Amino acid sequence: MALDFRVLILAADDERIGRLSAGLDALGWRTVTARTLDAAEATLGDFPLEAAIVDADAFAPDVAVTLRNAAEPRRLPVIVIGARGDAIPGADLAMSSPPHPAQASLRLEQLIRAAIAEEEFRLRQTTFALRGATIEIDTGSEESLRVLAAGTADRRFLALSNALTAGGAEVIAAPTPYTAFDYLHESSFDAAVLWGADDHAPALSIASGMKRNTRLYHIPLVLYLRGGNEINLAELYGRGFADVAAADTPEDETAERILALAAAHRRFVNIRRALDSVRGLEVMDPATGLFTPELFAAHLARIADGARARKRPLSVCVLRVRETEAVTQARRSHWLDRAMPQIGAMVSRLVRVEDTPARLAPEVFALALPATRGEAARLAAERIAAVIGCTAFDAGPDRSPFVVEFDVGSAEMRDGETPGALLERASVDLFAGAVR
Repeated sequence: MALDFRVLILAADDERIGRLSAGLDALGWRTVTARTLDAAEATLGDFPLEAAIVDADAFAPDVAVTLRNAAEPRRLPVIVIGARGDAIPGADLAMSSPPHPAQASLRLEQLIRAAIAEEEFRLRQTTFALRGATIEIDTGSEESLRVLAAGTADRRFLALSNALTAGGAEVIAAPTPYTAFDYLHESSFDAAVLWGADDHAPALSIASGMKRNTRLYHIPLVLYLRGGNEINLAELYGRGFADVAAADTPEDETAERILALAAAHRRFVNIRRALDSVRGLEVMDPATGLFTPELFAAHLARIADGARARKRPLSVCVLRVRETEAVTQARRSHWLDRAMPQIGAMVSRLVRVEDTPARLAPEVFALALPATRGEAARLAAERIAAVIGCTAFDAGPDRSPFVVEFDVGSAEMRDGETPGALLERASVDLFAGAVR
């Protein structure tokens, strides 16, 4: 049986985070436990673990830094339980008590995606630097973190706002859901904290609205409970809350957790902007803004080397415009060429920030998906093909709009396989699927 461990648990015993470990296992985050720091470092060397959770009581304050160094060159997110953030350097999240497994699952997903995006940014910096182009994370937008505080005025809620302000954040107060959405649509925020009234209805209304909006979807939401009412935490995390602070949680600790979420979100947004900025560079395909074949080949080699060094999977997908009568007619009249910039833009927007999209030929696209297994890569490519297939493109005067369908192929990198062979296997899979 494959040892598909994903999360390292470092704890001297199971008293504090044993239940959290079991809960993560039940949610598909298979954990492996180390009782000593030496054992943890050895485990990180043996398995391609994606994150670590540490019970801080039995270990030195620099434990997170030590684990990060042991996992290099893989960037390892570290969550520390039983300590505050200022006491544990290098921790991505510090909490005084174990989170609900559903909450931990959400935070792990966010932290791991951010780590992979950061790895991809560093690789892409090197690829473009060798071609005389520079991409940088915008440091000019490092003004104070902006936090929306939505809810009616209350002593504890005001205390939380003061703690956030003392932590360097700019806090914007919104007393009602209506004013909250006005602020959200007028300016950008790094996090939102919602005051849980007795029935939680206003907070849930704001959360539901934000999760239905593509621009607001990724803003981390924190629910600050007003009392000790019975509440289903798993349901709240399922609704998209990144954190839920109990009524007895000290305001300064809640503020630290909100600021950590906000800082991580700001960093991820800045990385996304930096990665998206390459679309306008001269080395990119001029019609679509995607990687050219030569640039993609060079960067795929770098991604493959990085995947092997970090013990992460890597998959490649190929999408080719399917030959249909409508496409044939659109090609003859050059309307297919006119649709290509829009199709390329859609491909670029439908992939994750860490994925690399390319235009290999006039009607052939490729995707490099780091940290992705083969089956998941195929599903991602098929989803992109399905979304584009629902879009009608102009076919000229007096003609009905046409749609573009794709044949899809995918392959996951094997041990010792070259990037060229990986891309070739994905292309073979595409042709095999088209024949079927």
